[in-house]
Amino acid sequence: MKSDIKIERFGSLPGGQEVNLYTLLNEAGMVVKITNYGAIITSIVTPDKNGEAGEIALGFEELEGYLQKQPYFGSVVGRFANRIKNAKFTIDGQEYKLAANKGANHIHGGLSGFDKKVWQAEELPEQNGIKLTYTSPDGEEGYPGNLETSITYTLSENNEFIIHYQAQTDKATPVNLTNHSYFNLTAGKSELILDHVVEITSDAYTLVDDTQVPTGEIQQVEGTPMDFRTQHVIGESIDQVPGGYDHNYIVPSADGSLKFIASVLDPESERFMEVFTTMPGVQFYTGNALDGTVKDKHGKAFIKQCGLCLETQHFPDAPNHPEFPSAILHPGEIYDHTTIYKFSVKAGA
Repeated sequence: MKSDIKIERFGSLPGGQEVNLYTLLNEAGMVVKITNYGAIITSIVTPDKNGEAGEIALGFEELEGYLQKQPYFGSVVGRFANRIKNAKFTIDGQEYKLAANKGANHIHGGLSGFDKKVWQAEELPEQNGIKLTYTSPDGEEGYPGNLETSITYTLSENNEFIIHYQAQTDKATPVNLTNHSYFNLTAGKSELILDHVVEITSDAYTLVDDTQVPTGEIQQVEGTPMDFRTQHVIGESIDQVPGGYDHNYIVPSADGSLKFIASVLDPESERFMEVFTTMPGVQFYTGNALDGTVKDKHGKAFIKQCGLCLETQHFPDAPNHPEFPSAILHPGEIYDHTTIYKFSVKAGA
């Protein structure tokens, strides 16, 4: 599948470095836009039940929006997505200290994580994709090892948006890369995602303390508001979940192969999104921390629960929990993970 990839200037950083925007299109009417600043997905446009195209990803039309303090809209986050307790971990007897940028804890790679780096871009017209690469130097944000990272985004003709992550290191280091896109499948017809219908094929999640860091205990979803093994409207039980949904669900029988883990349906537009991943966990987040202070250039405010995330990942704080699937990458190994967001139209359940 050969495709012409549109490239345009997206803006420049305060130091003068220019940043580009790359547009992927397919014959089905889907559009994805990506910038090499933060490997950010700035836009995802998909058709609804009437064939009307709509913007379903929260983001900004210009680089300046992403340079303000904003909640990782569309970003790749790393070197380690999610939280690390007390901003430290130990490998082979050596302790490493990281930035405490979420209370006492470390989150999403630190003060200047992968979401704030300019990535090298290579167009892949034969695949209708783009490959972004970044080498994180030894000691960056406190992490050991030079980490060579690549992310390949491709858009298929059957509306699969495929994210392929790879990384190699010269010292043992934690690696946990995810994409932090926020979705609202109504394409702006509703400000909130509380009417979205969600399925997560998981029996259990990692219990957290009051700072959202796993305690190490695995909690079963059965009989709780956390149970999405059958489809449920988000707003049905969210009031029973203190603070809203922001939890790491465990992918059943995770073995590195691609597995279906979640789906989201907007009953009105009938837009349907399925999530497949090779990762052992997925963070379901309902945008609880959005408070209207972040606005786009048109003055539209991003309010609480106006978007949802399904962030495929290693478990939060995995470096401090030997009982969790290991998130440590060693020299000679390849971190190699794939996540697919597949879009279609489906009548309401």
